[in-house]
Amino acid sequence: MTVKGTVKNGVVVLPPEAHLPEGSEVEVRPSPVSRPAAAPAPGFLLRLLQLSKDRDWPKDFALNHAHYRKGHPAKP
Repeated sequence: MTVKGTVKNGVVVLPPEAHLPEGSEVEVRPSPVSRPAAAPAPGFLLRLLQLSKDRDWPKDFALNHAHYRKGHPAKP
């Protein structure tokens, strides 16, 4: 017998019509179609972390970015 299920929160969920006796041994093999995409390259992740570090910008930088970058009048 072959039954297809899905993984949700680390648990294999079978369809309601799959009736297996309690204590049955099962074999789980991932379907080649359902494999997740390859993980990004480690170099990419390291560069992303470098770019996402906290900056020493003023607290109102988002509101007054034109003031800080171009010298426009600051907003109150």
